[in-house]
Amino acid sequence: MSNDKPENKSRRKVLLGAAALSIFPAPALLAQASGGTRRNISSFRVPRWQDHFDNLKNGAILSDTVSRMVQFWSEDESVYKLYPSSVPMTDDLTRRGYTRIIRKVVGPSWRPTASMKARNPEWPDYVGPGPDNPLGTHALYLSWKYYRIHGTNDTRKIGRRSSNGCIGLYNNQIAELFDLAKIGTQVKLI
Repeated sequence: MSNDKPENKSRRKVLLGAAALSIFPAPALLAQASGGTRRNISSFRVPRWQDHFDNLKNGAILSDTVSRMVQFWSEDESVYKLYPSSVPMTDDLTRRGYTRIIRKVVGPSWRPTASMKARNPEWPDYVGPGPDNPLGTHALYLSWKYYRIHGTNDTRKIGRRSSNGCIGLYNNQIAELFDLAKIGTQVKLI
């Protein structure tokens, strides 16, 4: 005969729950400040601009490829924006460090690089501006060749590792960032 009285089942549940909490702490316990950067269980970080830039001359854009977020600070600190983004598919495609915006284009055209074509030979050689363009409605060209912060025609990519090196935003959000950023805005990818 089983010794599983209702009070034994309750006690067992309480003990198992306490053991689980000691092994897997609640998210609130994991959300602790560390070195000025707040983190939570999903690895989302909200750093301060001072953690990455010496100043805000021309504004600053920080693209966090771990949290998959883009942050913008205006030069006078009156504007702060935070956007979800797509990031490169692999670490090999991810470039990190400092760059800047060198060109802004509304209605960009797109040509896949040779390495993109090698990975995806079915892709077209050229896509003009419009709804089928993988760069979406706006593109911020960086000083690194082939790297951009741009919109996307495929909103399923946002929040994922899905690009060939660029940082993607929803079209309405890249349009907003496009208006805020200037030629010369400093950019850092981490």
